[in-house]
Amino acid sequence: MDNNYVVIMAGGIGSRFWPLSRETYPKQFIDILGTGESLIQQSFRRAKKICSIKNIMIVTNKEYKHLCIEQLEGVMPSNILCEPVMRNTAPCIAYAAFKIHSANPNANIVIVASDHIIMDDLKFFSVINDCLEQTAINDIILTLGISPNKPETGYGYIQFTSENLNSHDKIKKVKTFTEKPNQELALNFIDSGDFLWNSGMFICNANSIILAFRKHLRDLFDIFEEGRKYYNTDQETNYIDSIFSSCKNISIDYGIMERSDKVYVYPTNFGWSDLGTWSSLYTHSTKDLNNNVLEGENIYTYNSENNIIKFPKNKLVVIQGLSGYIIVENNSELLICKKEDEQDIKQFVLDIKKNSKKEINKD
Repeated sequence: MDNNYVVIMAGGIGSRFWPLSRETYPKQFIDILGTGESLIQQSFRRAKKICSIKNIMIVTNKEYKHLCIEQLEGVMPSNILCEPVMRNTAPCIAYAAFKIHSANPNANIVIVASDHIIMDDLKFFSVINDCLEQTAINDIILTLGISPNKPETGYGYIQFTSENLNSHDKIKKVKTFTEKPNQELALNFIDSGDFLWNSGMFICNANSIILAFRKHLRDLFDIFEEGRKYYNTDQETNYIDSIFSSCKNISIDYGIMERSDKVYVYPTNFGWSDLGTWSSLYTHSTKDLNNNVLEGENIYTYNSENNIIKFPKNKLVVIQGLSGYIIVENNSELLICKKEDEQDIKQFVLDIKKNSKKEINKD
């Protein structure tokens, strides 16, 4: 247990959840499911079942450090790793891995996102413990692959081979990664039977991931290797602030997972969802008799079905004749978008930022 660590990646702004998710208060800090916990609180609670609280690292934007301290009871402020700028998941993971390795070369690391849903915690813990046993003794990087139940085009896919890890009958060698295929390709993946959804969760020992950076992302390796004398000292923040903007903006998938021959996948299903879109929230929310998800005290619908409708409590809303829409108001911002076109929301936000005099995503 002392060698187990959890890294929670919590730096995103959740632009696909606009207008609910905002730059000053992104989705991972919102009780988006109405459970009484924000998404990051759920992730932190699960992490405490995997390792000691002193071994939980949160990597987030420096603007969100106060939110982490407010929401995560018992979190050590020194374990909140603050990125001065956004640089995708590879620099984020490199920072955490080098900091952990500098303190404990025998560390075994679980890397998760702060905004994912896991419905079956017991099965999740069982899979994680099984993976940790394997990464503690093997020079591999394990990813968790979710058995797909539909041709989802918003997820990445992992293709696996018939080759097992040693005698472990569940863990398979990874063949290919494919990022967000079109509908036809996703259908082919489902039919083939050898593709899984990419959960974005990884398990590895600290030495294995550092060696992978040295082999496949040497520029990032050099930057974070240079900082070894600063990690876990009062000079760490200054060093990170001085170098982070020079880090390549690249995901761990593109930078390492797609290039390494030491990547394996554990096929599983524990009620996982990447809560990245309004449709994913719709799937996990309570619906009325017309399959509408309603949040608000004064919403009236007529001949409307399969919508997700969220309005402030003091707003009187009447909606007639709409089917399959996202209709969300937050403060002075209103979104009306077909669910099938929700992948365009990120572009909507970019367009508004570019063209509007109003400062979007601010409170």
